[in-house]
Amino acid sequence: MPIIYLSPSTQEFNYYVNGGTEEYYMNLLADQMVPYLDASGIRYSRNTPDMTAASSIAASNAGNYDLHLSLHSNAAAGDQAGKVRGSIAFYYPGSEEGRRAAQLIVDALKTIYHDPNLVRIQPTTSLGEVAKVRAPAVLLEVAFHDNPEDAAWIKNNLHKIARMIVLALTEFFDIPFFETENRRQGVVDVAWGKLNIRARPNLEAPILVQAPDGAQLTILNTANGWHLVNYNGYTGYASADYITIL
Repeated sequence: MPIIYLSPSTQEFNYYVNGGTEEYYMNLLADQMVPYLDASGIRYSRNTPDMTAASSIAASNAGNYDLHLSLHSNAAAGDQAGKVRGSIAFYYPGSEEGRRAAQLIVDALKTIYHDPNLVRIQPTTSLGEVAKVRAPAVLLEVAFHDNPEDAAWIKNNLHKIARMIVLALTEFFDIPFFETENRRQGVVDVAWGKLNIRARPNLEAPILVQAPDGAQLTILNTANGWHLVNYNGYTGYASADYITIL
């Protein structure tokens, strides 16, 4: 199953025009993402507010992540301060997977931002959390916190923004999106051999682990004849035909 490094801003001194800080609201956004990540089977590690961009990069590079996602809000400089609006998803120009993830996130946010023409992707080599991480990376500037309209949009739509970001991530990883968990207990019911638990809900996906007949597992969600399950610490997909719900 996919695993991401989730890196909300640690910039505690970037103030919103209507109160609060970038660090505070981007951590709230990450908090709102967590239930959707859990429900959809996307594993994650996450930085903490006492970290820095440099230590977040180091932590990301110390692991083996499928995507590094950095959450920020923006501010314009000089005579443009307070006048600019919109969302920007930055990616490294040499990373096709980073570009694809950025585009999917932007496409999702266009459906909820008041002016879709102001939501775009942009390559960059100057942002460390894009250029210096090993994993494909996206640094999302959700909107401009020095603009009253954008700052209000962020605060009033944290849940919607979180949902659309995770929806885009499930498209990126080619797995189903689930709104909430639907936990049940189940037992493997095979006439022979073992039940394959796979990385994605198709018979060509890699096998993560095998569960013998009679093994108990936790069903997290179900879609299109596949259960998203947890078995002995592994989360993956198993055919619903071979699991009896208890």
